[in-house]
Amino acid sequence: QHRLSFSLPIASPAMAMLSTLAFAVATLSTSAAAGGLLRVPISKLHVQKVDGQSRGAQIMLGAAAQLGMAPHTAPTTQDVLSKNQYNSAYYGEIDVGTPGQPVTVIFDTGSSDLWVAVARGAHGKGLYFDGDSSTTHHSLHEPFHIRYGSGDVSGMFCEDTVAVGQLMLPNLTFALVSNTSGINGWDGSPYNGILGLGFDSIAKSSGQTLMSALVASGQLERPVFGFYLGDNSPGELVFGGVDPAHVASDFTWVNVTLPTWWAVGLDSIKLGDDLTLSATSTAIVDSGTSLIVGPTGEVVALMAMIGAETIQGLYVVSCAAILPDLSFILGGKAFALSIKDLVVEKEDGLCILGIQAIDIGIPLWILGDVFMRKYYVQFDW
Repeated sequence: QHRLSFSLPIASPAMAMLSTLAFAVATLSTSAAAGGLLRVPISKLHVQKVDGQSRGAQIMLGAAAQLGMAPHTAPTTQDVLSKNQYNSAYYGEIDVGTPGQPVTVIFDTGSSDLWVAVARGAHGKGLYFDGDSSTTHHSLHEPFHIRYGSGDVSGMFCEDTVAVGQLMLPNLTFALVSNTSGINGWDGSPYNGILGLGFDSIAKSSGQTLMSALVASGQLERPVFGFYLGDNSPGELVFGGVDPAHVASDFTWVNVTLPTWWAVGLDSIKLGDDLTLSATSTAIVDSGTSLIVGPTGEVVALMAMIGAETIQGLYVVSCAAILPDLSFILGGKAFALSIKDLVVEKEDGLCILGIQAIDIGIPLWILGDVFMRKYYVQFDW
């Protein structure tokens, strides 16, 4: 059974963790991780401004897009550090080919494929993958195309060695992308690929996904991974277990209801004691979507209750306003977000909220990075 679990960091009063097909809640600490885990540093991708307007404030890669939004070693645990680029997306470094070439990717739980840009798709970026320089590279001559909420990419599938920290996977199938023209803001972004951490069922590739291959290889101490997303500070993606230095409370587990995306049952949504919504019963936890996304009718009702106004398609409130918490009830437990948690940018006394209304044909909420920054999420494969 896939599960998700939620937890809080010590630096914050409440934080949650998710696990494959089930959820768990625990408090997080911001200290260094304990030994035995693979840590991948991750950084935040910040909103860039063009002519006074935010560019890339909402990145929609995995679930939002595909739903129409847009050698053997002893078992271990590994972390990958994540870098943070302005509250929009989280990216880190992997190595591809032999010898390994560093590639910067966004870690996306809402999609399942790994792709990296080649020279033609890099558009002048210094980091890209050169298959001809890898002694283990094998072209498959099969076309690849995927549509994200931010745009389309295309290229060809191949096989080669991929390493995430010390975890090495020979002959992994992934895509080399030569066309990135559909990705908004690609030229100015610090990443040059996407690493999908969703399930095999939604992968474009006929081969194993990276997480499936890691589990099958026996390199992981446990078949889990977890995110600690820093808010304007570095974070970590941990493979093979949970970093005890980041967890300070018990986990709340929730079963995954759709073995496609990391979807769980949503009991209800509450705005303080003033409003309860229960029309939508599914929520997807998606690290590849920067904001919280919900059905138009529900988002409009919630924003009206707090007096939010729309400016250039974004919901804003006065930064001086005292407003109730917005809580998502998962597995019978309320995961509350204060207005401070929801703010992604401030401008002239106004606070821009990281929540967006989008109708995608299926009633569901997408809990993106705004939610995952507050709650440590563990994904149990």
